[in-house]
Amino acid sequence: MTIGSRHARNAVFTVTAVPPSVVPPPRLRADACPGVLAPHDAADGALARIRLPGGVLTAAAARAVADCASQHGDGAAHLTSRGNLQLRGLRRADPHALSVLVGAGLVPSPTHERVRNVLASPLSGIAGGFADVRGVAARLDAAICATPALAALSGRFLFAVDDGRGDVAAEAPDLCWRARTSTTGVLLVAGTPVGAVALADAVDVLVKAAESFLSLGSAEWRAAEVPDAAGRVAAALALPDANERHSDATELRDGGVRSPGVGPEVGEVLRDDGARALVVAPVLGELSADDLRLLARLSPQVLVTPWRTIVLPSPEGIDPVAAAGFAVATDSPATLVSACAGSPGCAKSRADVRTDARTLIASASVTDRTHLVGCERRCGAPHGTHVALVAQADGSYTHSVTGRTA
Repeated sequence: MTIGSRHARNAVFTVTAVPPSVVPPPRLRADACPGVLAPHDAADGALARIRLPGGVLTAAAARAVADCASQHGDGAAHLTSRGNLQLRGLRRADPHALSVLVGAGLVPSPTHERVRNVLASPLSGIAGGFADVRGVAARLDAAICATPALAALSGRFLFAVDDGRGDVAAEAPDLCWRARTSTTGVLLVAGTPVGAVALADAVDVLVKAAESFLSLGSAEWRAAEVPDAAGRVAAALALPDANERHSDATELRDGGVRSPGVGPEVGEVLRDDGARALVVAPVLGELSADDLRLLARLSPQVLVTPWRTIVLPSPEGIDPVAAAGFAVATDSPATLVSACAGSPGCAKSRADVRTDARTLIASASVTDRTHLVGCERRCGAPHGTHVALVAQADGSYTHSVTGRTA
């Protein structure tokens, strides 16, 4: 298999045996996870990350991001593996760009901006699942912002609200409420069930669990990095037994637990009400300003997923998004390939990996989930098993099967 590289358009992938890391590295520096108010300085300018709790992007917000990207950035918004958006090529602390995003309600709390990391099952209330968790992410976001102590969480700390199908629970959240029935569920701490929690209490318990995590006094950023975090948080909360049986439990219609890194398939989705929803994938997770404005015209809101796809709950049809270049079918090579920023956007990258990724997509030769990166940091790698292509100084790529767990 060949694709282009910065040295030759036919660079060959060399195969290496690279075992995945299973021990998280020690935290030797302060958390510098970017936000809008505290962007990251990249080689192509400032990088601002816009949190979208539950992945909800309203039409008004989409238009604001489009304006900001076209007038102040590189012309596109970039989807992240946590269902957020990033803008690149900005001038640092640009007051005009900031005013556009703040005015659209995308920065509701300057103190809690970086900790508003909340996933939610994107098809909840649309198709499948046990419980309808629509709106829970927004309520959790408001509760997080209203709790002063939670501003101390790391920008890497992740909440999730799972409707029972196991999609976002598989994305290694620090704290997750996962449904067992339409009204009951379980709290997971770093993937470990610690107690039964009703849907009505999920927001309150998740906030209390986050406060309990902070009370452990650890300098680590993630719950999985703290010894017995699950047991210690469970002891602080004193919740009912997580293994309690519920008489109204029913089987999931979509088959239950998902594998890490696997979200809803691209294409049309039969809604529970008989109508159709649509899942689409922008190539390499890039949304041009025109793409954002198109989505704003097509739907009052869309849902950004942590798999770099977008759910249109009530689309007008496939044709407009297909014409704009979105992947709209599961057999599209674009649904299998992702990449880090690469050069020239990242000074650490050894290659223009995004150009190489587009070449790989155009070749239609990829058959497995594949992530191209410019260095060993492997930024943006999907969870679960995937092929990792790591650029080397000679223009080639090493090729290994790996997985990311946090």
